[in-house]
Amino acid sequence: MSLSNVQLLLADVAFIIIAARLLGTAAKLLGQPPVLGEILAGILLGPTFFHGAITKTLFPAGMISPLTALADLGLVLFMFVVGYEVDLRLIRGRERVAVGVSLGSFILPLGLGTGLGVWLAHRHHLHHVSTFALFIGTAMAATAFPVLARILTDRGLHRTRIGGIALASAAIADVLAWTMLAVVVGLAGSSAQWKVLLAIPYAAVMFAVVRPLLRRLSRFYLQAGRLSPNVLATVLAGLLLSAAATNWMGLHFIFGAFLFGVIMPRENVLGLREEILGRVEEISVMVLLPIYFVVSGLSINLSTIGSSGLEELGAILVVAIVGKLVGAYLGALFTGVHGRNAGVIATLMNTRGLTEIVILGVGLQLHILTKPLYALMVVMALVTTAMSGPLLKVIYPDRVMQRDLAAADRAQLAGGAAYRILVLIDRPETAGPLVDIGADLAATRPGSELALAHLVSLRAEKRLQVGGGLGGELLQMTLVMGQLHALAERATGRGAPATVLSRFSDDVAGELSAYVEAAEPDTIVLDSRHDAYEDQAYTAIRADHRTRLVTASGPVPEAPSAVAVYAGHGGGDAAAALNVATQLAAARHLPLVLVGADGRRSRSGVADLTHRGIQASSGPPPEGALLVVGDDGATAVATEAHLTVRAGSTEDIEARPEIAAPVPVIGPGALEPGRQPSP
Repeated sequence: MSLSNVQLLLADVAFIIIAARLLGTAAKLLGQPPVLGEILAGILLGPTFFHGAITKTLFPAGMISPLTALADLGLVLFMFVVGYEVDLRLIRGRERVAVGVSLGSFILPLGLGTGLGVWLAHRHHLHHVSTFALFIGTAMAATAFPVLARILTDRGLHRTRIGGIALASAAIADVLAWTMLAVVVGLAGSSAQWKVLLAIPYAAVMFAVVRPLLRRLSRFYLQAGRLSPNVLATVLAGLLLSAAATNWMGLHFIFGAFLFGVIMPRENVLGLREEILGRVEEISVMVLLPIYFVVSGLSINLSTIGSSGLEELGAILVVAIVGKLVGAYLGALFTGVHGRNAGVIATLMNTRGLTEIVILGVGLQLHILTKPLYALMVVMALVTTAMSGPLLKVIYPDRVMQRDLAAADRAQLAGGAAYRILVLIDRPETAGPLVDIGADLAATRPGSELALAHLVSLRAEKRLQVGGGLGGELLQMTLVMGQLHALAERATGRGAPATVLSRFSDDVAGELSAYVEAAEPDTIVLDSRHDAYEDQAYTAIRADHRTRLVTASGPVPEAPSAVAVYAGHGGGDAAAALNVATQLAAARHLPLVLVGADGRRSRSGVADLTHRGIQASSGPPPEGALLVVGDDGATAVATEAHLTVRAGSTEDIEARPEIAAPVPVIGPGALEPGRQPSP
């Protein structure tokens, strides 16, 4: 390229970024996903307006090739992000509904779209009718997973069960759409058809060989304490090689990029995934994808649509909207979701956005689509995405959403267990010992129910605002969901099946105390260390003296040598502490040591506990013991205590420790079946 061409290229890229950001911001102000404004920017810079004068001035023939190369690179990075963000943990607990909705929203539009494709192929006298028709069907069946996630978070629906079902369904539909597109692209290949057959063994090698190797990246990440240049370079090099491999096979480079994102490790080190996605999103979504929109827009000329084009556009819109809405609605109905909620899911699944633009771009590159049909299909993508937000406001207004949130919380804890233990989780990644305490308390008390509660902060200033519809919220959803279900399984392994109570909140401090009160717990297990932003909420929870509080005052040993309880001078808190310590000792098969009691009370307490089958003694706490202290005696051992217990007025009474009868200790096998973790 000459220096003048380089100068024009740099100016073009700058102009594209500015136009995309301006129109993306305008779209957001109108309540639409920013990606709609960016796609519109591509159309405005194309030949539709001013007889193509803008296009000829800014994008002469010599600029098309370098801009296309940058656009393709942006598409590779974007498809990697999409693959990396597709997390099957979204489906856990919702498998039946998610599969039903995704199949309904995929099969019906696929069938109707294929029929429409046959009609369009004959009208345009196209060859390879079957390939074209199947491509139209695939395009009709697509759902924009990242744009749907943005709509959910902007409307607050990510906090609801319906939002979770929509995300899980979209994740499955996304995989189905890309798989079907791979089949269509394979059928459309003009030469070396045998290479396409290598796609299956290639995918097997990626999962069986490359994925385990990529898991080693977490070790290097932990050693460096950050995302090092070597780790990021390894990921980018592998991504580009995978894209090149599938392109050589005749499957298009987007499938290699998507597959590499799918096989990236999601376990063990959560920060690695977050940092990689953050780096890649910034460059791909902010810089390169707007170039892709403009390059795509150069092939869209809406000024040439005549009466026949309007007729075809009408047919395309009817098939796209009816197929998605009816298919997803029926899928929801058949799996037990009725009425308004089924309509909400169907409306969300009708969102196409950027995913549709990518699919259509592949069809245009492979000459499956003609430019006039490509333009009509892009209009369909814009209309179906733009209609989702306003339609949701009609179907699911804010007042109804808030009512459903409260109803969902009540329904999760319906049935009223005799005794409810609520573990209040502040940081899921460090909550394991806290969950163990709650599980042990529940497992040793008949009729108990264990619930794990967590509000996830989504304060606006922490959000990653990007135009492509992707965001930190989606990653946060999948990470938190995986962490909470792992904690629930941990509790189940200790004999106490747990109910997961979780929602995403813009005001944790304002909602937390009311959220806990609605659960009506008898005992709350919580950590004394928490985000200062939430201190007001924790203060309100502690101010309610109706509920017993078990507070982790410091790091709780995961494998203590014994359980020690500070008897102090008696009182309700001391009795509650003895009760808690006895349950923990029984659940963990550890000796119980009474600390600080006088001789008579010590002998009486030890004898009573021994009579009840507890290995008890008195004296100083052994090394490595878990020390439990009543709140009224906490100051005496403040620097040593691991757990501080405050009696609740609804259950605990003033009593001497030696006569405070611990609850009956039973084996896990005798427990009543508890609730399984719910989404």
